[in-house]
Amino acid sequence: MRILITNDDGILSPGIVALAKGLANIGEVWVVAPDRERTAVAHAVTLHKPLRVNQIGTRSFSVNGTPVDCVNLALLKIMTKPPQLVVSGINKGVNLGDDVMYSGTVSGAMEGAILGVPSIAVSQEGQDTFHFDVGVVYAARIAQLVLTKGLPEETLLNVNIPDRPRSGIKGVRVTCLSRRRFQNPIIEKVDPHGRKYYWIAGKRVSWSRNKDADHEAIEEGYVSLTPIHLDSTHYGVLDQFRSWEPMIKHGQRKPSALRSARGSTEGSGT
Repeated sequence: MRILITNDDGILSPGIVALAKGLANIGEVWVVAPDRERTAVAHAVTLHKPLRVNQIGTRSFSVNGTPVDCVNLALLKIMTKPPQLVVSGINKGVNLGDDVMYSGTVSGAMEGAILGVPSIAVSQEGQDTFHFDVGVVYAARIAQLVLTKGLPEETLLNVNIPDRPRSGIKGVRVTCLSRRRFQNPIIEKVDPHGRKYYWIAGKRVSWSRNKDADHEAIEEGYVSLTPIHLDSTHYGVLDQFRSWEPMIKHGQRKPSALRSARGSTEGSGT
């Protein structure tokens, strides 16, 4: 079994080092990861500068690009044979709810799924210190299940581990994505020259979607396991928007024009 590992914290992150060591018991591990931190780059692809690959160890390579670049290069150029599994992580900090839209960690796994390889994103809750030893245990168990049972087509798994020692983990829950709310998401400041500048930051103050939500599982001490599908089409409203087709095709008259047309029709006696 060949396993490709990537991340968005950079190839020297302790999370990816621990993950590579832990998954080496399952299969042949290849590491292809960014040469520096690429947090919150989402599904960015490098198109306007050359990508350079440096081999830093046996089956270990750094790339001056994004997690998506790394997965593309690994699967299409670097690896001698395709992997049976892609694992992205272990990320420093959770990727819950809407965070998956911005996460380079999740996007690394998503690119694996796009290229047809079963893929997992793994993130570890924490602040200054992280229980990567706990994350590795659950990442390995889930990886073994995926290698044995496979995943549904166009589906990846987003895994989040609570900030607890192994003895404090209550179990595993299959969850859905939450919605998060921030207080003061844009912080405005003034530099020494009197010019304004901004930080996109803020403090998370609330969550919604409580039923089976990933944030609830983490808060209660459970590993969160969220299946994510590549097709984000909202099939439930397709018929609603199909009624727009003729209006878009032919254009829709302004209300004043419609009233004027009605008035002239009524005056004509027709």
